[in-house]
Amino acid sequence: MTAPPTASKPTHIAIVMDGNGRWAGRRHRPRSFGHRAGQKAVRAAIEFCLRQGIGALTLFAFSSENWKRPEEEVGALMQLFLRALEKEVDELHEHGVRIDFIGDLAAFAPELRTRMAESAAKTAANAALRLNIAVNYGGRWDIVQAARRAAVEAAAGRLDPERLDEAALAPFFCLADLPPVDLFIRTGGEQRISNFLLWQTAYSELYFTDVLWPDVDAGVLEQALDAFARRDRRFGQTPSQARRAG
Repeated sequence: MTAPPTASKPTHIAIVMDGNGRWAGRRHRPRSFGHRAGQKAVRAAIEFCLRQGIGALTLFAFSSENWKRPEEEVGALMQLFLRALEKEVDELHEHGVRIDFIGDLAAFAPELRTRMAESAAKTAANAALRLNIAVNYGGRWDIVQAARRAAVEAAAGRLDPERLDEAALAPFFCLADLPPVDLFIRTGGEQRISNFLLWQTAYSELYFTDVLWPDVDAGVLEQALDAFARRDRRFGQTPSQARRAG
């Protein structure tokens, strides 16, 4: 049984899962060891969102900048990603999780793209949780591809450039069918956005924790929700306006 969402609870959480490499380094193990350990935290985050009645969870799994990492690490990440799809999808499907992938997927090997497409198709009708995996994704890339798609519509006469505003551009972004991100979490101690969901996090509450990603559990995520509940979200309004709107 999942808890109903409340006004003090986010409907959409985004997480930068940082700290796998440092977690492994402290144990004198290769970075790939940390990435494998991070899978436990992914499961914990999914289970937490299901229990809390949170509708959407977006995880930054592989950024467009991550291709610059050592070839051995990138290869290990791709194999880990492939095995995780093979192992986890059926269980996620049983729990009503819908899986989607956002990013420039054309850069991945055909086998991996096929598995991603199969996972998305299998879970497309699920509604308990929308799990978005950002792979080869960058916020600036998202803005550019949205602008390109809008330009195509304008060239075809289906969009008036003079009427292009935020509302008209919004449908061309990734995750356009979801509410904006309410709560942005970054683990591992760094305090930056790192080119993740730049459009979608415009009014997000930011929460940073020193806990490395493999050590994240329900307790850590509960602390993030507690902090979110204490925030005064006014969206540019005065306190009295926000109280009347609420």
